Formats: sequence, C-alpha cells, structure tokens
Amino acid sequence: MGNSILKEKSFAFAIRIINLYKQLKTDQHEFVISKQLLRCGTAVGALIREAQNAESKTDFIHKLGIAQKECDETIYCLNYCIKQNI
Repeated sequence: MGNSILKEKSFAFAIRIINLYKQLKTDQHEFVISKQLLRCGTAVGALIREAQNAESKTDFIHKLGIAQKECDETIYCLNYCIKQNI
C-alpha cells in the first residue's frame, strides 16, 4: 500500500474523530456514544494498516471488509449524535 491515499485519509479521519470525542466529552458531557465513536472511528485506519500486512489476498479483503463495517458503525454513531442534537 505504501503511502496510499486510503492510509492518509483514514489517519486524518482518526485525528478528527479523536478531536470530536474530546469535544463531546468536555463540552457536552457525553460519555457513552462518544466512547463508541472513538473506538469505531479510530479502528478504521488501524484495520487498513493491518490489511497491508495481510498474509493472503483473502486475508487482505477480509480485513478491509472489517474496516468497512467500522466505517458503517461510525456513520451510525455520527447520525445518532445529529439526531440527538449532541
């Protein structure tokens, strides 16, 4: 994968998620959904990095599939925050 756009963007996304988590925790005093958002939002980049060290093509695809699921969970958490005006 080298210096791929996927690695760069997922890392930048993780930084934004961490900053959002800090804001939700400090300003909104929200501790439950913010913690879940932190876990799934930062897992995406970690899984993409893990995929680059896959043992096979099947393993690579599987790890990226898990990263996609974490993306979906992140979207769910963000939508929850929007709907709850958090």
